[in-house]
Amino acid sequence: MSPDTLASALQIPLARASLWADPLSAAMALCAIDSPARQAAFLAQCGHECMRFQFLRELWGPTAEQKLYEPFTPKSKALGNTTVGDGFRYRGGGLIQITGRYNYRTMGQKIGVDLEGEPDLISHPDTASLASAQFWADRNFNAYADAGAFLTLSRAINIGNPNSDLTPNGMDDREQLWTSCKAALGVTG
Repeated sequence: MSPDTLASALQIPLARASLWADPLSAAMALCAIDSPARQAAFLAQCGHECMRFQFLRELWGPTAEQKLYEPFTPKSKALGNTTVGDGFRYRGGGLIQITGRYNYRTMGQKIGVDLEGEPDLISHPDTASLASAQFWADRNFNAYADAGAFLTLSRAINIGNPNSDLTPNGMDDREQLWTSCKAALGVTG
């Protein structure tokens, strides 16, 4: 994917797109995000989750929800956060905002990067692209993209349940990005 195509798809400056075009292309190729429809859905979701590739780590308040990332809450246990400070250390990162010590460890093992030992690596274009594409592939999100089931895909990513009746956070922005990504990649329908 060229930087020009990526800039058009995500409606971002060419300079930012230039940093991401090659790492994204490589990661998408490795994870079979290999059709224009799949790429449009992937880029739209990633573009929304990290505010168009501006924030590769979750903004930290901490909010009431983020305080639950810290031990010893049910949420922290689910995330694998075991040490005080893990909530911040393993806050959402990458293009799809992987969260929690367990998820950093597991994803790092899959992509061959020590994300548990060096969580800030999730912000680097190569690592962020590969981790997000691997996350996508692990959950078979290509099936939703192939079916044009963008709302269901958005629910799977944002709510964690594709069958939910809830509206995902930022759905208007997700749909706007999906429209621009489809146009840039020549997807009809």
